[in-house]
Order: sequence, then C-alpha cells, then structure tokens
Amino acid sequence: MESGETGRKLAEMIKKAIRDSELTVSEHNKILAIADGDLMIDSKEQNFLKELQNLIANGTIKRVPD
Repeated sequence: MESGETGRKLAEMIKKAIRDSELTVSEHNKILAIADGDLMIDSKEQNFLKELQNLIANGTIKRVPD
C-alpha cells in the first residue's frame, strides 16, 4: 500500500470511529496493521495515530470489545 493510500485509509477509519464514538479491538488492530503495513510509519501516519490516541484518551472515542 502506498503512503498516500495508507494515510487515506487511516483517515477513513478514524473518521468512522469518530462518527460511531467507539472503536472495537479489531478495528484498532486493523488501524495499527495498516499503519505498519509498509514497514514504515511516516509523519502523516504518526499524526493520525496520535490524533486517534488523543481521542481515546479524552473519551471522545470509546474502546469497546468486538
């Protein structure tokens, strides 16, 4: 997966989690797998992951079981 495509996919999944206000364990694992899929997490991907972590930490997105 190309870097731009990876970033787009991460953004889509994070936006879905924001809309749902929740993130399942498998969705979270899929996000991490996509980010690491090309064996390099670039600065854009790092920002997306940091944003996701902040949204989980502040309660905007709840982690839920599958």
